[in-house]
Amino acid sequence: MRENKVSKSVVTSNKFTIQFVCCLLVLLCCSCNSPHQKDPSSRTKQDYYVAAFIWPSCHDDSLAHVHLWSEGNGEWEVIQKGNSRFEGHYQPKQPLWGYEHDDDPKVVERWIDTALKYGVNTFIYDWYWFMDYPYLEGALNNGFLKASNNEKMNFYIMWANHVVEKNYWNYHRYGDDRSVLFDPKVNWEQFKTIVDRVINQYFKRPNYVKIDNCPVFGIFSIKQFIQSFNSIDEAAKAMDYFREEVVKAGFKGLHIQENKGGGSFLTEEQIAYAQEYVEKLGVNSMAFYNMGGFNCDYMKHGKFALDIRKQYDEVFSIPVFPTVSIGWDDTPRFPNKGAKDVTRFNHSPQVFATFLQAAKEYADSHPEQPPFIMINAWNEWVEGSYLLPDRKYGFGFLEAVSDVIQKGKYDKE
Repeated sequence: MRENKVSKSVVTSNKFTIQFVCCLLVLLCCSCNSPHQKDPSSRTKQDYYVAAFIWPSCHDDSLAHVHLWSEGNGEWEVIQKGNSRFEGHYQPKQPLWGYEHDDDPKVVERWIDTALKYGVNTFIYDWYWFMDYPYLEGALNNGFLKASNNEKMNFYIMWANHVVEKNYWNYHRYGDDRSVLFDPKVNWEQFKTIVDRVINQYFKRPNYVKIDNCPVFGIFSIKQFIQSFNSIDEAAKAMDYFREEVVKAGFKGLHIQENKGGGSFLTEEQIAYAQEYVEKLGVNSMAFYNMGGFNCDYMKHGKFALDIRKQYDEVFSIPVFPTVSIGWDDTPRFPNKGAKDVTRFNHSPQVFATFLQAAKEYADSHPEQPPFIMINAWNEWVEGSYLLPDRKYGFGFLEAVSDVIQKGKYDKE
């Protein structure tokens, strides 16, 4: 009898071990953190995700028409009022192709053809939810998705869940009124609506970016997301719900990418907090919207950004994707900004190319992670950071992308 008891115990133990191993394998199979081992020397220009952010403000959105830009041209209303604040200040910006609406599929068809020609193969659309309603979604739904060639271009969305004060996007209308116009926080019911919307409208598209069959979903402000649910633990429950719904829709899982507004050095306290929410929320990767470390001297700006990226790479165990900004000039939004707030020195497509090359080399030095290279931005006219051609630089910044990504002009021999 004693031998039988021992034998039964062993069998029970073996069953537990087998069940544990099976569960572990399932978790590993469902993980959206699978490594991407690849010899960087074998990479081609098609292997990189060269991803440019899209700021979808230049069309007549119904919510924006009521609260911000009533003239019917979206934020062009503010951009065209840009004025020179110091000698040599290039304002207002002058798009080479004119003040086109970003919800026009014919406009976006040309964007796609141009982007692919010069080596940009991914668009990241800023996506908003304000006042229990989608905001500026027309650029993606009517412009991009109705463009006849849209499936040639990869895309994904970044939930730009940041606070918008009244005078932030149109001080001509609101003056010094800094009260909150749009609060990005959501409740459970709203979040469930968002989850259903993004899965069915976007994730199921064949050209939506997926890493190991996990749709990539960017979040601008993890802080605001946590505040929506009052704690990290409650926010983690919301993220678990999101993942469950994504799996139900037929995907392996969900890849959450944090897209911080602009990089800056973190204190030990900030690092500890970020490491906590990365673990509890299951954040899979990080990338900055702006490269961070602003300085009027673009070369110093870029160097600061490299140092910030190095810190993030060292303290976080998840992939940190490199971002390169074109420049910075948001004076059309702020009447009191001037020379100290604008990229002015050592700024050219050639200098931009050197930092883009550094981003490419960074991606190559991390073969364990997908080779994403982020660019701010495709069309941030109001912030002075855009790849689209204008009357000052022509196609210079796009040609710089081609030199680095397609031609390997800056590669080491």
